[in-house]
Amino acid sequence: MKLEWNKSRCVGHGQCCANAPELWEPDEDGYAVLRVAGVVPSELEDKARSSARSCPEYAITVIE
Repeated sequence: MKLEWNKSRCVGHGQCCANAPELWEPDEDGYAVLRVAGVVPSELEDKARSSARSCPEYAITVIE
């Protein structure tokens, strides 16, 4: 599984960072930054899905 992130849709709600801090961190302006490049480790797949579901701007897509 991979995560696709549309930076232009992000408005900095921070739900992804709150739900999956192993995968996301805020930048200096409060916008999300994906910490994992490429394939999401299998032990973090549930958190990846949760972060995508929690995004109010639908900026995160899960690619199976």
